[in-house]
Amino acid sequence: MIKGKVALVTGASSGIGHAVALALSRAGAKVAAGARRTDRLESLNQEIEKSGGEIIVQKLDVTKKAECDSFAEAAVKKWGSADILVNNAGLMPLSFFKNLKVSEWDQMIDVNIKGVLYCTGAVIPHMVAKKSGHIVNMSSIAGRIVFPAGSVYCATKHAVTAFSEGLRQEFSQHSNIRVTCIEPGVVDTEINNTITDASLTKFVESAKHMVALKAEDIANAILFAVESPAHMNVNEILIRPTTQER
Repeated sequence: MIKGKVALVTGASSGIGHAVALALSRAGAKVAAGARRTDRLESLNQEIEKSGGEIIVQKLDVTKKAECDSFAEAAVKKWGSADILVNNAGLMPLSFFKNLKVSEWDQMIDVNIKGVLYCTGAVIPHMVAKKSGHIVNMSSIAGRIVFPAGSVYCATKHAVTAFSEGLRQEFSQHSNIRVTCIEPGVVDTEINNTITDASLTKFVESAKHMVALKAEDIANAILFAVESPAHMNVNEILIRPTTQER
């Protein structure tokens, strides 16, 4: 059970992060929600407080280590602990490599990889000191299967999957810190809006017509992992829409 535990969620302003924050709060966790869009965080804050939950919200750009450290410290200062981290913040500006969208490569590396490292680094000393904790990293089906126009994005998600396994080996047995890697297929969120490559217009439109997963489906998968018995470490959850072939 996670009632009373402190959960930190990045990218909590919309989509999966928003749904995860709500699900964890309803399960009794105290939630620290971070994102760049503070106006949306305030809406989340009101929603959780209205239902009787405990929450703090903070502006968070995961590409800035100081902000990641400050985010973790705010939760520890408020509630004395950092029990669960959901590294959800991510970008998916797919593009064909030949189009050389270098700024988008940099963004994905900074958010999808370095952001996960920074936030994990911010909470791990607290978890090690308590010999307890749970880190949930948001990878993707793209962390297993590479596809055209996804070479850089897939590389970042492969990195998250590898990092998750490395964390498990380093911390699970010796520090009682569980690690879960979530690998969603197509989910109906705003992430497709980050695609600027005009040659992918048909791809974006076809995704809209698929019966995609909902953000709440991913939140429920995360809830299953973090509420599992202490002796059980749910290492990976791969979840696709029924109609998704690859």
